[in-house]
Amino acid sequence: MLRILITLFLLCINMAAQDRLTQLMKQLTEAPGPPGAEGPVRQLMVENLKPFADRISYDGLGSVIAQQGNSGPRIMVDAHMDELGAMVRHIRPDGYISIHMLGYWLDAALADQRWVIIGSKGPVLGITELWDAHVAPHEAGRQVPAKEYFLDVGARNEADVSALGINPGDPIVPVSEFSILPNQRYLGKAWDDRVGCIAMIEAARRLQAQPHPNQIFYAATIQEEGSIEMRGATTSAHIIDPDIGIALEVGITNDTPGNTPQAALETLGGGPGIMLYAFSELPNHNLVRFVQQVAAQKHIPLQFDFVDGFGDDAGAIKLNGSGVPVTTLLVPTRSTHTHNGIIDRADFDRTVDLLVELLKRLDSETVARIKSFQATGSSTQANPTAPN
Repeated sequence: MLRILITLFLLCINMAAQDRLTQLMKQLTEAPGPPGAEGPVRQLMVENLKPFADRISYDGLGSVIAQQGNSGPRIMVDAHMDELGAMVRHIRPDGYISIHMLGYWLDAALADQRWVIIGSKGPVLGITELWDAHVAPHEAGRQVPAKEYFLDVGARNEADVSALGINPGDPIVPVSEFSILPNQRYLGKAWDDRVGCIAMIEAARRLQAQPHPNQIFYAATIQEEGSIEMRGATTSAHIIDPDIGIALEVGITNDTPGNTPQAALETLGGGPGIMLYAFSELPNHNLVRFVQQVAAQKHIPLQFDFVDGFGDDAGAIKLNGSGVPVTTLLVPTRSTHTHNGIIDRADFDRTVDLLVELLKRLDSETVARIKSFQATGSSTQANPTAPN
C-alpha cells in the first residue's frame, strides 16, 4: 500500500511539473517578440526568473540579465528572446500593406499565413495575400519572393489602415497556437529561441535549491535573428564579462521525408545536441569534451550539429574581452523559421538535465582547465588531450 501511495505521489509531482512547464511554453511561444520589439517576452522572462535570482538587471538594449550566486567563476547562459517576424514597410492606396521581413524566412513559408500587426491602437490581424488558384500563374517551380507579399487586414484604402493605428515600422509577428501532439511532442511558433528561454528558466528554478560553485548569469537577449543578429549577446557579454559562455538554441533536425544526411544530423527524440560548427562559432574543444564527458556520465544521449551559413549568440560571447570559451546546447526542432515548429518533450528535459549538471560542475579548477592553452606534454601528438 505504501509503495502505491509513493508511486501516486511521484506521479502527481510529475504531472504538476508537466502542467507548469507546458503552461510556460504556451505563454512564451505565443507571446509576440520580433527583433526590436521583445517587450512582452521580456516581461514574461523577468516574471519567471525573478523568484530564482539574486539580482535582475538589463543591458542598454533591453536584454535581461538574472544573476544567481555571488562568488566563483562567471558563467553566462544565453538564450535570445526575439523570433522571426516582420515590420510594416509601406501602406498602399488600396489598403494592402507591404512588409519588410526580419530574419531568414523561406519564401514558401510566407503565403496564406496569419499575422498580427502591433499598431498604436492594439493588435490587428492580417493575412499574407495569395492569388486565387483559378487565376494564379502556374510557371513550374515559381515561388513568390518575400518582397512581393502584402498583408490584407480587411482595409478598403489607406485611410482604413490609418484608422486601425497602423504605421510604417510597426512590428509584425506570426500567429500560431501552442498545441500538444501525441507522444509529448509540442507544436508552436518561435521555438527559436523561446525553447532556450524556457530551458534557462527551468535550470534557474532547479539551481535555486541546489549548490553550485559559481556565479550564473542567465541572459535573455534581444536582436539575434537575421541581419541584426547577436546584438543583445554582445552588449550583455560586455556587462557580464563571463569566464565561460553557454548558448541555448534550437537544433536542426534531419528526420523528415526528403532530407539528405548532408543537410543536418539531429533527429527529434534523439536527445540534446551540441554545436560543433557554425559560421560564427568554432567552440572551445576543452569545453566540448567537458560537455561530452558529463553527458556520458549522466547517460544523456548527445547529438552533433554543423550549420553552414548561420550563427548564434555564442559567436558574439566568445569575442568578449580577450576571448571566452563557448559552446551551444541545442533542443532539436522541426521546421524552424516557420509558423509551426515541433519539439519533443524528452529532448527538452534532457537538455535541461545536462545544462544543470554542467553548471553544478563548473568550479574554479574546471573553468581554469577549460580556459588553459598551456601544453601539458612535449607535443600535442604526444598528449592528445592537449587543447588545439
